[in-house]
Amino acid sequence: MGEDRTGRDDSLDLSARARAYELVRAALSDRDQGREGAAARSAAGDVLAEDGVEGLADVAVDLALRLASALERIAADQGLAAVDLAEVWFAD
Repeated sequence: MGEDRTGRDDSLDLSARARAYELVRAALSDRDQGREGAAARSAAGDVLAEDGVEGLADVAVDLALRLASALERIAADQGLAAVDLAEVWFAD
């Protein structure tokens, strides 16, 4: 899966990482098919059913850390602070 830039060590739960990747792929697939979130919601439901609330929380944390890492790289390329870029991305 490439270099881990989230700052997490080698004890990273690979199951959570794989599930996070599945959710992102599902979300991208949904966008291509105009179903905004349907497959990702289904994949998240699968995580909840198979791994419980703790497993779903692990996936959410993994996604948040990876998004933060991506925002930091994008912000650095644009000469911005990552928190400012996040505010713009998540503003209503």
